[in-house]
Amino acid sequence: MTTGDELRAAVSARRDLGPEFEDAVVESFLDRMGTEIDRRVDERVAQLTPEAGKAARSGPTEAQRLALAIVSMALGTIMTLVLIFADRANGLFWIWLGIVIVNGIYNSGKKS
Repeated sequence: MTTGDELRAAVSARRDLGPEFEDAVVESFLDRMGTEIDRRVDERVAQLTPEAGKAARSGPTEAQRLALAIVSMALGTIMTLVLIFADRANGLFWIWLGIVIVNGIYNSGKKS
């Protein structure tokens, strides 16, 4: 029975039973509609859950890996220039080590 059929049946029952049963008819209709909504939501969640689970476990995409590499190189280059011009080149090792570690950790997950 469709939602429209359910509503027509509820209105017809209300007419047949009279106003004293109006609350019961409305409550019954709302319960059936709530059950139908829950069923539809459960169906959609069941359809989406396997796909959502795969996406969540797949790790970073190739585009994300490339973006991190580009940003890392740009920031590393800028920091290198800043430290060289500030005569603090002794910090270069730690900056580039940090960049290597961040990229290594990010890219160590599953490949998609």
